[in-house]
Amino acid sequence: MNSQDLQFVIITGMSGAGKSQAMNSLEDQGYFCVDNLPPTFIEKFAELCAQSQGAITKIALVCDLRGGEFFAPLSQILQQLRRQGLKYQILFLEASDETLVRRYKESRRRHPLSPDGILEGISAERAQLAELRGKADKVIDTSNLTAQQLRESVAEIFGHRKDNDRIRISMISFGFKYGIPMDADLVMDVRFLPNPFYIEHLRPLTGEELEVKEYVLDAPLSKAFLIRYTDLLNYILPHYIKEGKTNLVIAIGCTGGQHRSVAIACEIGRLLKREDYQINIKHRDALRNKGGIKP
Repeated sequence: MNSQDLQFVIITGMSGAGKSQAMNSLEDQGYFCVDNLPPTFIEKFAELCAQSQGAITKIALVCDLRGGEFFAPLSQILQQLRRQGLKYQILFLEASDETLVRRYKESRRRHPLSPDGILEGISAERAQLAELRGKADKVIDTSNLTAQQLRESVAEIFGHRKDNDRIRISMISFGFKYGIPMDADLVMDVRFLPNPFYIEHLRPLTGEELEVKEYVLDAPLSKAFLIRYTDLLNYILPHYIKEGKTNLVIAIGCTGGQHRSVAIACEIGRLLKREDYQINIKHRDALRNKGGIKP
């Protein structure tokens, strides 16, 4: 076995964004994990793992600004490893300033870049990590995720792949009033479809319930849209796979994320499953409006 046969994940990102939870998830998936490894040791470490005679085939390393001056050459080292044929994926974790400040206050820890000012440290860290974030294979915004949800997201991305040539698709329904999911690759606005909110007995329901599904999906406009949009997806997905993309987040949005986006995300997910794609469906905002608050 050589280093090119290893499944190699490098976890990095903002301090306080959940890198330890991501590492724990990968450890549960059978990855050999090392926290806060100086980048200069990555190449040697990969060589040692490759010499383990198959005992270690999956590796996850956490590299971040805790490494101080040792962290600075990470981008350069990664470019060198890529030229040498070592295949790796970069998982970048981030969160909003507000979330990071709250987490630091709850943990009573100091920021590594600014012990006396949390916001100053966060701003400096974002600037230093901007280039690395742009090179990441997967970015996860953990602002609205619990620790368990983050572990599950990481497991969905990196765990138990039966066919590495396929692509994992996450369908996320959301409400535009709450913001577009930061990790979305494709965003579709379905606010042009008939809105169940204006039907009194449908208003408190969500798009997962049969009456709402029928109202949304039986509309001629919805039927025409689904044909065209799934045709588009079936056309572009093989090209994503050809380019080496292994994860794709498709976000479907309506005003409040309760009715139309939920029903459409479920239906698109069902149609793509028929094509043997691996689909995971999440409804980010479906329950926020339940009870009749106008979307």
